[in-house]
Amino acid sequence: MQAHDEAWDAGDMGCGELVFLLAQRLRALPPGASLLLTATDLGAPQDIPAWCRLTGNTLLRADHPRYLIRRKES
Repeated sequence: MQAHDEAWDAGDMGCGELVFLLAQRLRALPPGASLLLTATDLGAPQDIPAWCRLTGNTLLRADHPRYLIRRKES
C-alpha cells in the first residue's frame, strides 16, 4: 500500500455511519492528503468507490479491506 498521511480502522462499521465519519476525517486533513481506511464491512468494496465518485475524493487504491483515499483539492 502507498504512503499515507493518516490511517483509520473503521472495523466492520456499516455504510451509513462509515461514510459520515469518513467525511469528517477527510475534512480534517489538508487538501491533497491521503487517508488509509481499513473497513471490513462486506458492503465496503461497493460503498467506498461509490462514495468517492459522489464526493469528488480520489480512490487511489482499493484492496479490501484497505482503501487509500486522497482528499479532493477544494
